[in-house]
Amino acid sequence: MDVFAHLAYLVAAVLFILGLKLLSSPKTAQRGNFLGALGMLLAVLVTLTNKEILDFSYIIAGLVIGGTIGAVIAKKVQMTAMPQMVGMLNGFGGGASALVAYAEYLRISTGTTATTIDSLIALVLTLLVGSVTFTGSMIAFAKLKGIMRGAPVLYFFQKQINALMLLAVLVLGVIFIVDPTQSYPLLTIVGISLVLGVTSVIPIGGADMPVVISLLNSYSGIAAAATGFVLSNNVLIVSGTLVGSAGLILTNIMCKAMNRSLGNVLFAGVGTDYEASVDASVEQRTVIRYTPEDASFMLENAQSVIIVPGYGLAVAQAQHILHDLAAILMTNGTTVRYAIHPVAGRMPGHMNVLLAEANVPYDLLFEMDQINDDFQNTDVALIIGANDVVNPAARYKKDSPLYGMPILNVDYAKTAMVCKRSLNPGFAGEDNELFYEKKTMMVFGDAKATVTNLVQLLKK
Repeated sequence: MDVFAHLAYLVAAVLFILGLKLLSSPKTAQRGNFLGALGMLLAVLVTLTNKEILDFSYIIAGLVIGGTIGAVIAKKVQMTAMPQMVGMLNGFGGGASALVAYAEYLRISTGTTATTIDSLIALVLTLLVGSVTFTGSMIAFAKLKGIMRGAPVLYFFQKQINALMLLAVLVLGVIFIVDPTQSYPLLTIVGISLVLGVTSVIPIGGADMPVVISLLNSYSGIAAAATGFVLSNNVLIVSGTLVGSAGLILTNIMCKAMNRSLGNVLFAGVGTDYEASVDASVEQRTVIRYTPEDASFMLENAQSVIIVPGYGLAVAQAQHILHDLAAILMTNGTTVRYAIHPVAGRMPGHMNVLLAEANVPYDLLFEMDQINDDFQNTDVALIIGANDVVNPAARYKKDSPLYGMPILNVDYAKTAMVCKRSLNPGFAGEDNELFYEKKTMMVFGDAKATVTNLVQLLKK
């Protein structure tokens, strides 16, 4: 490759880094997306003009088919389905890396190209990580989509079996590196890795999906970087490393937000079905039910309101009408803010994206650390569809899967108003102590219907 191509790759890498930097702030995220896309366009164009590429028919076909599918997805997929789409795209990225690596093996197996031990190691790692990412992401997609149950799927000797499969892959990798003419080790590695991706994700419950999405995103980047070593493509190494490291950093942030280690998330089997039934002993407890008329009166007379959105808001697609409610309250002189927990929703940043779709101003969104101390001076904490992230049991109940997780201090507000369909527990399977406190107003019903009713009442 000539000097111009190397310089173009360097510019593309710089654009990736600048774009990633700008994505750290909502105000500059759009510009960051543009720079990242520009860098990718430059990298693709330079790669396609490589003299080794002679036939563009497959490339054009791929662009047309892939572009059409992408355009349809962009138009059809709802914002509420964004987590499962991200999970699926992570899988496609890992699968693409694995296919490219195997295609490169088929090319070098002809004996026309010299191979080095580092490229062979990279090839094995690409097949391993790419295949695990593909099937693991498909399982995450199925759990998020509701195709399979969100609760952990556990069986005897699960960890030991996974460890044996990983060991088998490493042994087969060594066999292949010693004798690259043998194809069966690679095919076996792909098969075992595909199974390993499934068995690695099925024991993870729905409550931990934000961490899983981040981790699988990191895996897809690592697979791409390894593919870059296989192809000796510097820009692929840089971009893959950026994705991999960013995913790991985000995974670490998610784990800290839940006060749990990554090992606990991956192997503890925490969680239950979202529609899990409430324990019989819990059903005997007293809940104070309120009507929308009661709630509207309380909101109308509140001087300050902090809104806490959760996954129930996304399911009900109530973000737009919630923004209307906030606008009415602010017109009446009420101070309104949104409190965002790092693991609210089903993927990192889910609530921020959802509220941005409803044109909620960025300066009204506050992270947990910024706003948690303000709940004690707040008249009403309005919880829309959130559950685990506001459960006081996380503070004191040592046998709870939520124990130690930082939560939003909604129970410190003068009134906690909860809009929820039922008393069902959250994804962690832990009954919410907040529902039974005297200061809590439980307003049952669909979030969108309830908030719409509140808007109509406040307008009167």
